[in-house]
Amino acid sequence: MGPATSGRPVCPMVARIMTATVIPPTAPIPSTCAPLAGATRPSAARAMAAKDLFAGAGYSILVNNAGTIRRADSVDFAEEDWDAVMDVNLKGLFFTCQAFGRELMGTGTPGAVINIASLLSFQGGIRVPAYTASKHGVAGVTKILANEWAPHGITVNAIAPGYIATNNTAALREDPERSKAILDRIPAGRWGDASDIGGTAAFLASPAATYVNGAVINVDGGWLAR
Repeated sequence: MGPATSGRPVCPMVARIMTATVIPPTAPIPSTCAPLAGATRPSAARAMAAKDLFAGAGYSILVNNAGTIRRADSVDFAEEDWDAVMDVNLKGLFFTCQAFGRELMGTGTPGAVINIASLLSFQGGIRVPAYTASKHGVAGVTKILANEWAPHGITVNAIAPGYIATNNTAALREDPERSKAILDRIPAGRWGDASDIGGTAAFLASPAATYVNGAVINVDGGWLAR
């Protein structure tokens, strides 16, 4: 499940493209959307997929927005589906962060990492065991990196979107009963749009958030408060 300028521009379409996006600190917004090529393919989640991406590029903001999901009852969930989800949602995210952080530390550059978590970083869900495990992992990785990288001037936070209208939620939105049940619980009374994530991402990437670190911020229309 499931951004503006403020010193360092953040691509306003970042939550729409569902891929790891990296933003340089000074380039105009139209040129700042640089998807990590093939990030939604399992091959791109290999440990060193991003090892050369950041070298000398001058990036100071990383938004990890790659995500995939597979649905089946836990008793029937296949190993290949588990691996496919974990590779993209957690392994790829961690090693992209690692390569980004290594470059910033090597050059003494402060920066910001914004990971995309989920409501299922807090809840269990149903029929998405690998997705739930991976998004709990995203929350944990966010916190450990925040602990380790804060002394280097790098903040690491996460956004936990609620029910956003994306490809990952198409099956839920197309199921009248499930969609109604979801909407009945959301105080805002609607599915979120990817643009709803943008302001939070821009804040976390901005100088206003330099003392925000290790947070997982819900952007969910009030779902978890219900």
